[in-house]
Amino acid sequence: MVAGTVWVANEDGASLSAIDAASNTVATTVKGVEGPHNVQVSPNGKSVWAVSGHDSLAVMFDASSLQLHGVAATGGAPAHVVLTPDGRTTYTTNGADNTVTAIDSATMAPVAEIPVGAGPHGLRPSPDGRRVVVANVAGSTLTFIDTANNTKMADVEVGKAPAQVAFSPDGAFVYASVSGEDAVVKVDVATRKVLGRVAVGDGPIQTFVTPDDRYLLVANQGREDQPGTTVSVIDTTTFTVARTVETGQGAHGIVVDPSSRHAYVTNLYGDDVAVIDLEELRVVARIPVGDKPNGISFSPITVPAQKAVKLDVPDPHGGAEPNAPMAH
Repeated sequence: MVAGTVWVANEDGASLSAIDAASNTVATTVKGVEGPHNVQVSPNGKSVWAVSGHDSLAVMFDASSLQLHGVAATGGAPAHVVLTPDGRTTYTTNGADNTVTAIDSATMAPVAEIPVGAGPHGLRPSPDGRRVVVANVAGSTLTFIDTANNTKMADVEVGKAPAQVAFSPDGAFVYASVSGEDAVVKVDVATRKVLGRVAVGDGPIQTFVTPDDRYLLVANQGREDQPGTTVSVIDTTTFTVARTVETGQGAHGIVVDPSSRHAYVTNLYGDDVAVIDLEELRVVARIPVGDKPNGISFSPITVPAQKAVKLDVPDPHGGAEPNAPMAH
């Protein structure tokens, strides 16, 4: 087993679960972030970021001590949060504002608001850090952002309701889940042209390329009244589905450990995380977490087992009481 911590954002549980990757057990729970839709470990593994769609903010805390480092104001209803490979800039998608907020990771100060497409949801930085690509789930485009000046480079049509993107490790391609068409598309990053499309399960959401570039994994969430229960395992060489793995009710978030041995999948309606062995392509563990687990991220730092920790999160917008609903 790989050592480290798998962080899970429990959106309806107002908590983050820290799973010990070596034992597949929950080491602790971090409370205090209302409606955390997504969680992201920094590239160096030392800090953890989460967004509150409820309070329109991003928080950063230490991956070892679990001490709150700071809070940044975002646009309305932030969905996902990512950092550039150098860790200097953090980006959030603001679903209510059709913008992306760029935050200085060191000072926690917002430095830009970037207009993107309709309903920005998932986003990821390119491996070289030169661009961020955003999936606009209320529309049909991916927005390419130039990180040097935090401006929009282009919008690329990919199909109905793209939910998340994933880069190939070499940065040549970006894949997008097209949730409204039950498909995944492959886009050439240099030309921004769609090169291929493959059918997957019902309502694909998060995508993740294994670090060894062997597989593209796609979580098929479906709907609450008819949950998807699978992850599509796509061979990146042939761009075809190699295997469909049953994972649980409402497969949503995916992360793969750095060794490409295990994938971790949040089951939105099952309130658990499925662990997939990527050699055997089967679920080898299932870990109960909080209510409505969404985003998921991997840290190489192991969090010791301990009682639940509560972050005292101040309101970065001023005026409203902490954790009071924000008007959008």
